[in-house]
Amino acid sequence: MLKFNEKEQIESVRGALALRPQINAIVDEVCSGGYKNICWLGIGGTWASCLQAECHMLERSALDFFVSNAAEYCVTGNRRIGEGTCVVISSVTGTTSEIVDAVKKVHEAGAKVIGFIDKPDAELASMVDYCISYRGNEQLKFFMVADRFMFNAGEFPEYEEYYAEMDRYLPEALVSVEKAADDLGLQYARKHKDDQLHYFVGAGTQYGATYSYAMCYWEEQHWIRTKSIHSAEFFHGMLEIIDLTTPVTVFVGEDSQRSLSVRVVNFLPKVCKNYTVIDTKDYDLPGIRPEFRGNLSHLVMHAVTNRIDAHIEDLTGHDMNIRRYYRKMDY
Repeated sequence: MLKFNEKEQIESVRGALALRPQINAIVDEVCSGGYKNICWLGIGGTWASCLQAECHMLERSALDFFVSNAAEYCVTGNRRIGEGTCVVISSVTGTTSEIVDAVKKVHEAGAKVIGFIDKPDAELASMVDYCISYRGNEQLKFFMVADRFMFNAGEFPEYEEYYAEMDRYLPEALVSVEKAADDLGLQYARKHKDDQLHYFVGAGTQYGATYSYAMCYWEEQHWIRTKSIHSAEFFHGMLEIIDLTTPVTVFVGEDSQRSLSVRVVNFLPKVCKNYTVIDTKDYDLPGIRPEFRGNLSHLVMHAVTNRIDAHIEDLTGHDMNIRRYYRKMDY
């Protein structure tokens, strides 16, 4: 398989899951000291991960939490952020200007920051109140934070058994998804690598995946034009521009918003012959019980899209690490 190292994939997820004692100690300290609210703060792909964490909590929690876009916060502010706010961020390089500026601003407001900074020697790592450095698996790290806050609030009674299954089965289960999705990835890449515009639709935690996949992967890394839309909004505008040849992909997950995407899936055959449905339910997760799959479907989708990306890169010859403008010039 292209760009696939089974051992590294397994070790990467295991390593992320092994952060849980460190994450729990930080969240427990925040909870024991008392907090007012939780702010998931990001930009670009990290903002998409924040949307996923927010949706995950909306389904389960009465805690006060919200998402803020870092660039918007820097210019507009948010009076909900202040003393007693726990801000959660993530940064691969630790140098993203919007995040750096936002952290300075939230500290001025009196908030505390939990930062997942992949590079421990980055400027941002020394700016946050609690720093955890581990490469990749951003959504998994965010969800572990969310789950601990909910567990401490008495909202996640199955927490211990859930993470016992995660620790034991998840790394190998996600590898099995990538293997199962490889042929789909190849066929999909062959069909869509030359699209002039591709529409991605999703809901629930899959909306964050939809948005980030369209923007961070196809636009930024493959240089293919896209539009992403929430399944709930598909029938309020977008449906009018779909015809027989319009390329459309629907990401279908297994959380409470699944029915919103299924509605789109049921409509598309009436007007379109160029659509693809990627349903996480079609992929086995050995060892993971059915009632926990909704918490993980965004990770399943990422495993599937990994295979698409590997084949698009191979077929087009365009290295996904090449950028035209991002971090290449001042803007």
